[in-house]
Formats: sequence, structure tokens, C-alpha cells
Amino acid sequence: MEEYERLLVKAQQELPETISGSERFVIEKIKGHLEGNKTVLVNLKKIAKDLGREEAHLLKYLLRELATPGKVEGERVIFGTKIAASIINKKIKKYASEFVYCAECSKPDTKLFEEKGGMYLKCSACGAKKPVKAI
Repeated sequence: MEEYERLLVKAQQELPETISGSERFVIEKIKGHLEGNKTVLVNLKKIAKDLGREEAHLLKYLLRELATPGKVEGERVIFGTKIAASIINKKIKKYASEFVYCAECSKPDTKLFEEKGGMYLKCSACGAKKPVKAI
């Protein structure tokens, strides 16, 4: 038993300070910069992939919410006006709450699909299905 307790103490000492956060799903912060009057984002494609959504869908939502013109150029997204990163991050969180997280169980394990002319969010975790507004 002494050997076990010694190994247990050793294992506890070797554990990292923070094992993991309470969230298993974390939305990455937007990365970009300003070029004159334009805002250039470099990681929107990765954020869309992390959310499990099409980049075009997320971009269309952001353009409408931010009331700005924008386009994709290669790996970059360019907005036609100066926009603070904090505002873009808030809009991405709002997008996730509307189009990613399940309304019933709050898990991000959902899929967007079209049925009978409407858009729906279906949860893989609990099976809930809810209509979502089209963008």
C-alpha cells in the first residue's frame, strides 16, 4: 500500500495546473488587421470549420449583422469598413447561439439542413429539431 500511495502523490505532483476548462467547445477569437478603411480577417474559415458551418453562411450572417460590404479573397475575408474585433467576436457568438448550439441541451453537436423550404437545426446529442431563420 505504501508504494501505491507514493505513486499517487507522484502522479498528483506531475499533473498540469489546469487539466481542462469546463467548455469542450471554445470559439476562437477573430484574427485580422486594418488596411486603410478595410478590415481584413485571416481566420474566419477556421472559425466556420470549428463551428461546423459553411464559411459562406457565417460570412453572409456577419455581413448582414454588421451592415457592411465584404468578400472572400483567397484565405482572407475583407470587410469594406473598419470594424472592431470585439464587435465581430460578439456577432460570431450570436451566430453560434442561433445556428450552432442546441436550444434544448445547449450542446454544439448540431447540423443545419433544409426541409420543406425552411432551414432547421437538428441536434445529434438529444435529437431536438428547431426551425432557424434564413439569412
